[in-house]
Amino acid sequence: MDKSIFEEKSIEPTAEMLNNALKGNAVLWEKICDFVVMQYPAATKEWNYSGVKYGWSFRIKDKKRAIIYLLPRDGFFKAAFVFGQKAYAHIQGSEISEDIRRELSEARVYAEGRGIRIDVSEANMDDVMSLVKIKLMF
Repeated sequence: MDKSIFEEKSIEPTAEMLNNALKGNAVLWEKICDFVVMQYPAATKEWNYSGVKYGWSFRIKDKKRAIIYLLPRDGFFKAAFVFGQKAYAHIQGSEISEDIRRELSEARVYAEGRGIRIDVSEANMDDVMSLVKIKLMF
């Protein structure tokens, strides 16, 4: 099961807990948070408990929707996005990695769009940053 490393509802994760859980990948988490706020200064950052099945996640939002979800795991984290049809079409015509484009094209389509979860690493940070920019465009 793909679940947050932070499972206890009564304990909202702290920066120290996050750094310990992510080990060396905490720096990537910070880079993404800083980048989103740089692109959208009015962004709100918040921890969200999604229930026993998923545990705690972190989301960065604009006024009415999530820009990105960050999902902490043991030693790494995932970035999750939901893209509407216009953003999806833009991504498919972009330079974003073939793997991400394929995964997105195979994703189930919901009313709010297609969702994708990406294991974040130094190697795909440019793609994650590009996806943030696209999310903010549409």
